[in-house]
Amino acid sequence: MKTRLLLFCLLLLGALALPERSHACSRALYVGDTINTEANEVLRVVGRSLDWATPIPTNIFVYPRGMKKQSNKDGGKLIRWTSKYGAVYAVGYNAGITEGMNEKGLVMNGLFCRNTIYNSPAQDDKPEMSLAVICAWVLDQCATTREAIDLVKNQDFKIVGATFDGGTVSTLHWGITDATGYSCILEFQDGKLNIYEGQDIPMLTNEPPYPDMLAINKYWEGVGGQNMLPGTVRSADRFTRGYFFLESVAHTNDLNTGLAICRSILNNVSVPFKYERGDKNLSQTQWRSFANLRDRQYYFEMVTDLGLYYVDLSECDLSEGASVLYFDTSKATDVVGDITKQMVKSDPFTPMYE
Repeated sequence: MKTRLLLFCLLLLGALALPERSHACSRALYVGDTINTEANEVLRVVGRSLDWATPIPTNIFVYPRGMKKQSNKDGGKLIRWTSKYGAVYAVGYNAGITEGMNEKGLVMNGLFCRNTIYNSPAQDDKPEMSLAVICAWVLDQCATTREAIDLVKNQDFKIVGATFDGGTVSTLHWGITDATGYSCILEFQDGKLNIYEGQDIPMLTNEPPYPDMLAINKYWEGVGGQNMLPGTVRSADRFTRGYFFLESVAHTNDLNTGLAICRSILNNVSVPFKYERGDKNLSQTQWRSFANLRDRQYYFEMVTDLGLYYVDLSECDLSEGASVLYFDTSKATDVVGDITKQMVKSDPFTPMYE
């Protein structure tokens, strides 16, 4: 007990020592009723908030199968692939994929993680993988989380990415979940890729590294969430609150109810819009998404908009040669419901390579 308490105190002190100006995101996996239910009937919704200090314009693209892509700009060592699966992407600045879901119900979310160091000298001569397209690389080729793990685990690439927002470097980690609920967390520390995998991994926020986050959460489980929960917008506190509520809600396969539950939990771990607390550059939640892995529906809401809308991948033409589809979220301030038919044909976005 003393050892566990000491570990928690050290981790907590480390978290409190972080600068107050932080970038945040949260990802929560809601799981429906798995008892006496056919596997393909279980509702799973991956909710995610995008939190940042300055606006990150984000639009929605749907890409069909059979598109030829590459991992970075011409002139260097590249990885090239042709997409096996169609997918919906959330694309920041119309230049880089933040997250997405493919037609097989595989979802990948990229979240800020300040401790990330992607590359080591061993990767110097490896092909370059741009952060702008790494989600597409996985979602285009993998139907399951295990396939995604097999794709990335050899780390036969080095990660590169352009700076943005006044010179910010995108230090990310990723959560991946498939339609069966099998999940993994990908984190890079000191140039080494660490993969944490398991069934229905419920929460991911930012730093500290995932094993340390679990240790902090273990302490709070001992306290008991009904007695007290940490209430700040810090990463570990959001993780703990989300984890507790995901374990404390009803489990239903009714989409409307399950979606409402997931939305309410994600609201609880979001950062209020225009949150300042003495520093106008603190992160604030800009948008939230909800990937319905069972029904292949991708929901999206800007916090400044009136409604929640969604793309139904099962109603999109994802065949080879079909058009790329585009939805401009800046023109959707009062849109609610199914936007599949409102998406327009578009050229592919131009990745913001290094």
